[in-house]
Amino acid sequence: MALDDRKLDVLRAIVEDYVSTQEPVGSKALVERHQLGVSPATVRNDMAVLEEEGYIRQPHTSAGRVPTDRGYRLFVDRLSTVKPLSPAERRAMERFLVGAVDLDDVVHRTVRLLAQLTRQVAVVQYPSLARSSVRHLELVPISTTRLMVVMIANTGRVEQRQVELPTPIDESQVTTLRRLTNEKLCGCKLSDTPPLVQSLVEESSPELRAATVALSTVLLETLVERHEERVALAGTANLTRGGLLDFQGSLRPILEALEEEVILLKLIGEVEPITRVRIGDENEIDNLRSTSIVSTGYGPGVTVVGGLGVLGPTRMDYPGTIATVRAVARYVGELLAQN
Repeated sequence: MALDDRKLDVLRAIVEDYVSTQEPVGSKALVERHQLGVSPATVRNDMAVLEEEGYIRQPHTSAGRVPTDRGYRLFVDRLSTVKPLSPAERRAMERFLVGAVDLDDVVHRTVRLLAQLTRQVAVVQYPSLARSSVRHLELVPISTTRLMVVMIANTGRVEQRQVELPTPIDESQVTTLRRLTNEKLCGCKLSDTPPLVQSLVEESSPELRAATVALSTVLLETLVERHEERVALAGTANLTRGGLLDFQGSLRPILEALEEEVILLKLIGEVEPITRVRIGDENEIDNLRSTSIVSTGYGPGVTVVGGLGVLGPTRMDYPGTIATVRAVARYVGELLAQN
């Protein structure tokens, strides 16, 4: 059954009141607090229809109504505007992020900022190597038979590995190897590097062949095979701020889920430039079916290199949370583009 605009207004009012008060909402309160332009009897009739259709429910006898997952979903789908960040929030965001000194600092500042602005649990994925490209490869001689390989991605992510060489090489040979490697790989997406690494070996001079073979093995492992994905988490204590009806009475399964990095990556790692809102039972992970997750992808320009988002009760300020997640993602993308 399609709801008319008046019933949608009643649902919107119930969601807004329940999110702000943490108390079930009655018809009398709706009439007093919202300019619905109809009588209390009409509001009660509309609430009865909303309950029958599964958009609201009565948590216990003689109580007001609270939204269901289906009610929140309709509310989010019908959002005409998201709540813009205030000038103070924007200034705080810029001040907080602008002093970051490296990628680790950017990620940890971002996750703390998201948790503070939304008052939810925040999750930020480090830029994924699988979606990055090579900015620079540095070869640092540790001894005549050992090199340190430092790969710097376009996202600022840094990977270090050591290479054991079968035969000694001198400083000038290291310089040549560094130049050839950068000429071959700089600017390439990591996923496109295997044939280039192979051609680096094939084109190497006889005196550098053994060192190039050893280097190529480590390069392939670093650039292609070892795509360790990492996430940062902040604001877990925000879960305790909720009301009695949040999380169906137990935080334990949620906290257990948040300890698993694989689960966190699943929540926000399916990176897309669009904002996703998953409400209650829409979550695939059983332990998180009393929560909502708002997530989006971020990256320099139009390139998406990682995901970020927040997790909290289904009783969430969706317009404000969506706006904050989008704004932080946009700003972090700009930071990565500048650096």
